Parts: sequence; structure tokens; C-alpha cells
Amino acid sequence: MNPLRRGSARLQSAKGVASAPAPLGGPQPPAPAPGDYAEFLRTMLPRQQKNVASHRFGGERVWLKKAGPRHGKWGYRVMAAVARMARLDIIKPVPNPGGEAAIATEARRLRQLAAAGLRVPAVLAQQADGLLISDLGESGRATVVLQERLDQAAAAGPAALLAVWREGLAAIAKVHACGQHLSQAFDRNLVQCPDGVIGYIDFEDDPSEVMTLAECQARDWLSFLHSTAMMLEAAAPEAAGQHWHAALAEVDEAVRRRIAEAARRMKWAQRLPASRRWGRDTQRVRAVARLLGRWYGAAV
Repeated sequence: MNPLRRGSARLQSAKGVASAPAPLGGPQPPAPAPGDYAEFLRTMLPRQQKNVASHRFGGERVWLKKAGPRHGKWGYRVMAAVARMARLDIIKPVPNPGGEAAIATEARRLRQLAAAGLRVPAVLAQQADGLLISDLGESGRATVVLQERLDQAAAAGPAALLAVWREGLAAIAKVHACGQHLSQAFDRNLVQCPDGVIGYIDFEDDPSEVMTLAECQARDWLSFLHSTAMMLEAAAPEAAGQHWHAALAEVDEAVRRRIAEAARRMKWAQRLPASRRWGRDTQRVRAVARLLGRWYGAAV
């Protein structure tokens, strides 16, 4: 088995699956007047069964998110355990309130990031229990999730993989340069738009409610590494480390210090079992710890 290929075998969390593009639904109700997004949201919300689904409204694709139950923490149990054992709050899963609170959080964060000049879906309409947002694609041209691009690049070899991975690093650095942070900066939540710009999705929780900005930004870097560490370790760990340090050279010293501290405190996780029977998330945490240990050397 080629260790660089994840393809369809790669497991996502339940939240990641919900965030991924879904096929357009079945028959649509009579369309409200053109541009009346609020009426479209009011009409479609009680008819939609899924928490997240795409629709056609006139000539555009839109996404409707409805208030759902609070997300369980089972998908993050390994990271939560590592956070407790290493006394690293910056990698602790942030509570997702679910329901109307999650709708309000996502709308606020999308507006906040858009005001900073970052590529995020536009908030088209909002009510307490639902949110209508734009698609980041264009007419006839869809977005591509960075996770998919990494999978494809990994099959082409280490050089191709690193080229795409560096785009992810640059996209995170761009957010931080604007004085902002993401929510869950995994590769599945970074999308390449048709014009090549990287956009950002999925903001149902806000780490800044329980962390400082420096902690939130350090968490972004570690989240991205967590979602990509296994393929990096299998392909080109040394070259990836050079790109990692080059990207972090321009960030705030407080952020770099927290990441170096994480590398030191996660050193023990290098000894986690490598067997797949211990679960994919355990493998990812082990890969993160091994990469950080390699990249920070004597500092850990």
C-alpha cells in the first residue's frame, strides 16, 4: 500500500463530513422574488432535512445551514486526551454550542473575516435557527477542498505534495497577518476558489471565546499540521520542516513560543502505537509529535 495515498480510505470526523459539499437537493419550491434571500431562507428552512445542504436560487448555488444539536466530542477524544496529558490548552477541542448559538457564531465570524478582506462565504440571510450563505465557486466552476488537492498531489510525489501544502501554510499566514484566526484550520476547511485564491469555511465555534489571539493562531498552525502530518511524515519530513519554519518566521513571537512549547510537551506522544487498530486520530497525533520533535530538535 502506498503510504502517500489516502483517497477514499481517509476518515473524516462527522463534522467534516457535514461541512463537505453535498449534491444539490431534489425538487425546489417556487422561488421567491430574485434577490430575496431572507424569504428563500424562511421558505426552505422547514423543508430541509439535513443540517447543511446546497440549493439553487436563480442562477446561483447557495448553502443553507440550520440549527442542529450540539456536536459531540467523540470525534476529538484523542486530541482532548493529549491536551490534558500535555497540559496544552491550545489543542483542546473548543466546545461547539450547537443550535441557534452556533448559527449566530458562524454568521458573526463570516462577517468578521470578510471585513478583514479574507475569502469566506457571504452571509446572504440570517434568522435565529438558520443561515443562508453563498458558494465560493463561480457559475460552472466549483471549488476544490485542499484535502482533495493534497491527496492528488501525494500520488504525484513529494515535490507536488509540498507545493500544495505550502499553499495551505500561506493561506493560514494570510489570515493571521490580518489579525484574525480560523476555527478549525484543517485541510478540509480550506478551499481553492476558481480564481486560485484559498477560501475558508466552517465557523460554528470560536476559539477566541476561551483563548487569546496568540493561542488561537498557534492552534490554527497545529490544526493544519494535525490534518496533514501523516502524509508529510511518509513523504518529505525534512523538506516540510524547512517550509514550516519559513512560514512561521514572520509570525508573532508569542505564537512561535507556544508552538515550540507544544513540541516539547508532545514529545511523549511520539511513542504512541503506530498500528492502525488504535485509530486514525492516534496515528495523526503520533505523526504530529514526531514531526515537531524532528523540526524543533534540541528545543524539545
